[in-house]
Amino acid sequence: MARPMIPAAYDGPTHDGPIGILDSGVGGLSVLRALRRELPHETYLYIADQAHLPYGPRPLEEIRLFASGITRFLLDHGAKIIVVACNAASAAGLHYLRETFPGVPFVGMEPAVKPAALATRSGVVGVLTTAATANGSLYASVKDRFAAGVTVHTVVCPELVLAVERGEITLEALRPLFDRAVAPILAEGVDQIVLACTHFPFAMEALSEYAGPGVSLIDPSPAIARQTHKVLEERALLRGEGEVAPPRLATTGDPDRFAALTTLLLTERMDIRPLLWDGDTLIAGNLRAGEA
Repeated sequence: MARPMIPAAYDGPTHDGPIGILDSGVGGLSVLRALRRELPHETYLYIADQAHLPYGPRPLEEIRLFASGITRFLLDHGAKIIVVACNAASAAGLHYLRETFPGVPFVGMEPAVKPAALATRSGVVGVLTTAATANGSLYASVKDRFAAGVTVHTVVCPELVLAVERGEITLEALRPLFDRAVAPILAEGVDQIVLACTHFPFAMEALSEYAGPGVSLIDPSPAIARQTHKVLEERALLRGEGEVAPPRLATTGDPDRFAALTTLLLTERMDIRPLLWDGDTLIAGNLRAGEA
């Protein structure tokens, strides 16, 4: 696979540029939600690659190709930092992206095994995730570093990604899936469940009810927002206070369906722009560089 180059027009980030966010679908909206709370004066450009959803079962090289194409698009539109709001894309491609786009600040997802291991009382924690994350070296490294003496049950659950993409986030809708995927680890005594896919926080209320009051759920999104804040501050890229435009969202899937999901998941209606893949390049005729 040929390495993509930084766009010729990219002169480095400016503090007025948007925070670029990429994900395979609506999952990264949980990160966008946390970012807006942490950094309310920033502007945001969010890309959902729903044409290739889900990323989790795909080969790592394919995920890297998609993430690189989205990164080029975000940089073309002035992004000052790229938040890889997708555990699968982070596991498969974060190191690759940093090598391919030197000088561009990236913040990625890391399974929150450390806080789970520190908080567990039973010594047994669960990690709900997708195949790309579960099979990646990052996850193995995190377990080796932070979970010594703790039993970690890893549950690969791509069905939950697709359920959230369908807007199925109630316990009534998810109970059969939880019976298959979550009940076995509850029986093993887990008292911490790590949500190692950005889609999963949108099922958090249902999962909390299912698991009961003795089980804590760990959503990494607030920590990612804090890390983004830290990186922007270190690089003097924080935007000053002032009027802020609403986030701009685009999808390679169905814009109307994505708009309906944003209303459901964020309780906020947003305009969604369509994107198309042309080989490994994203095309958006109605999202021009001057709009960034």
